[in-house]
This record gives sequence, C-alpha cells and structure tokens, in this order.
Amino acid sequence: MERSQAVIRRDAPTMVVWDLGGVLAPPGRALTALADALDMPESDFAPAYWAHRDAYDLGGAPEEYWHGVAAGLGRSLDAEWVERLDRIDTECWAVLAPEADRLLARLAARGTPLGVLSNAPTTLATAVRRASWSLRFDKLVFSADVGLAKPDARIYETADARLGRAAAASGIVFFDDRPENVEAARAHGWRAHVWTGGEAAVAALRQEGVLDD
Repeated sequence: MERSQAVIRRDAPTMVVWDLGGVLAPPGRALTALADALDMPESDFAPAYWAHRDAYDLGGAPEEYWHGVAAGLGRSLDAEWVERLDRIDTECWAVLAPEADRLLARLAARGTPLGVLSNAPTTLATAVRRASWSLRFDKLVFSADVGLAKPDARIYETADARLGRAAAASGIVFFDDRPENVEAARAHGWRAHVWTGGEAAVAALRQEGVLDD
C-alpha cells in the first residue's frame, strides 16, 4: 500500500527509512504469543524460532520454516498448526508500536519522505503492505522480496534503487535496532542510528536536520 514514487533528484529532501521488528513494531510480542500457543516456556521456544529465521526472511516457504521450528522443538505440526503459527507471528510483527506511530504521524504531517527496509518473510511483507499505516510510506523494501538481508552490503544498494535514491545514498537517515545493520548502513553512506526509542530518535532527527520543532 506504499505510495507510488517518481525518480528522486539529487536535491530531494532527506528520506527517513525504518527497520520493522524492534523499531516500528514492538519487540517480544511474537515470541510470547507463539510460546503461549504451543504451551511452552518462551525461553525454550526462542532458539528454535531464530535458528531458521534467516532462510525464512530470504523468501523461504512458511511450511518449511515452521516444520523446521517444530523439529527443533521435537514436535510435528500439521497444516492447520502451520497456518495458525504463521498467522500469530505475522499479526504480532505487523502492529505499529505507539511511539513509532506518533513519530511517523509527525513526520508525515511535515511531508517527510518515509521508507522501510526490513528483514522479513513474504507473509509479513504482504501483511504490512495491506496495513493502513503503510500508506504513510513512499516505499517498503523487504528481504524476502529481493533475496538479500541486512547486514549484507548489497541490500543497501538494492534499497537505494527501490527507494529512488541510487544517486543520493547520503540523503537517507536510517533507524535499526541492530548495531551490525547500522554499521553496514553507515559504511554504505546512509546516516544510520541505532534505535533505542522514540525520544532518542527525535533527538537524532533534529541533529540530522529533519525535525526543527
């Protein structure tokens, strides 16, 4: 549901690009809800959840991912359980955190160009694009769409093109909760910051000249 976007000039205004999980979407909700659904401690569930996540974020099929998670837990899942777990996972990660919502509304009201660059599977990418809040964004770029994931340097190059910033990488301010992704973005030329919350993000955006109020 992102807005259509024309080719961006070199003198275009700064675009603010956001990670999804842990930045726009609140962290921890998916793991808690999934562990509850499986009636097991979150600490036991989490290692299996993350063990196969990279391949899933690169475009792997939901069935393959959730069967891998189940195998790591010593369980088996039928198709109904796969669908249920994937729905829970997607719904949790597609919800906008209140402080992110407020900050996005503030930026959108100023006409600031907005984008997303996130490691996310196809089902989550689809859900986010269908969410009404995604209308604020000029472009959404997900790892599953491009077959690349942060912090691979190539995904930032790909994102430049998709965001319409291929000739002006330094015109992007980026927020991500993982320092390794921030460092890779800085190496590429983006003005990247580790997300620690809305208050710190506002300060960073003032420092970057995006906000002046």
